[in-house]
Amino acid sequence: MKVFVNKAIQDTALKFLLEAGCEVAQWNENRDLSKEELINYSKKSDILLCAGRSNIDKEFLNSCSHLKAVVLNSVGYNNVDILEANRHKIPVSNTPDVLTDATADIAFLLMLSVSRKAIFMHKTIVNGDWTYYNPTANLGIDLKNKTLGIFGLGNIGFAIAKRCVDFYNMKIIYHNRSANVHAEQILNAQRVSFDELLRQSDVLSVHASLVPEIEGIFNKEAFERMKTSSIFINTARGGFHNEVDLIEALQTGQIWGAGLDVTNPEPMLPENPLLNMPTVAVLPHIGSATVETRNAMAKTAAFNVIAAAKGERLPNIVNPEVYL
Repeated sequence: MKVFVNKAIQDTALKFLLEAGCEVAQWNENRDLSKEELINYSKKSDILLCAGRSNIDKEFLNSCSHLKAVVLNSVGYNNVDILEANRHKIPVSNTPDVLTDATADIAFLLMLSVSRKAIFMHKTIVNGDWTYYNPTANLGIDLKNKTLGIFGLGNIGFAIAKRCVDFYNMKIIYHNRSANVHAEQILNAQRVSFDELLRQSDVLSVHASLVPEIEGIFNKEAFERMKTSSIFINTARGGFHNEVDLIEALQTGQIWGAGLDVTNPEPMLPENPLLNMPTVAVLPHIGSATVETRNAMAKTAAFNVIAAAKGERLPNIVNPEVYL
């Protein structure tokens, strides 16, 4: 089987593929492939191993309907038109579970950084503005005993919630389509409506999977219902928040701060006003960026490729209906 990899991935994963008898072609340039380039390379391949933001849309899938599988080197799969993949009977897989702790750590880091204005205060040193002590300036806010609201309490949401309970005795509320009984038992988490989540959260952290019906759900109306002292955290997908509305909410004091590992659009432009706000921390989508986690993701993706090459069911299938 011929496998095309659209980004440079870990050598250990490539070794697994080669040992399994796969013929691998990997894109190694430090730029994203254009849609036309991705289609052309994929036409010459049996399986696509897709890392990064490549849009696997209707046009791509119609052009590459011969593919045995689209294997993602990520947990999120909102960049794939699943309905179109189903129409062509193309299985799609992801890499769940392996990046839970790494992403929860980034959410925790952002929460702390925003609450203490850490990135902004670092810039004052770089800019030569740390010249004297003012006991009333640049004050942050405490997190202890506050309320953490989680939009999408799955594995990552549980991991960040447990950190907040253990270290800061935070109360946990969450909004899910279904109850998370485990979190309710272990963390005393309380399931609430979306409106209650907005109104009660001191910190609101997004950890859901992005689907069209909830895209842009954190917009002007949502921010207006949040506390003026609240912090918005998004480490899931940039499509969850309307960035223009978020900027306005921060500039007008509708909410206190924001921590983003994902932006809308992505990548963020360097002149974006969020980058110079005292109570904002922005990272360049590094939620899974540890050696251990990226190795585990690539290994999981490789196993999915090998299963597809053997004609077997993908271990981490996101559209199991293709096998019906």
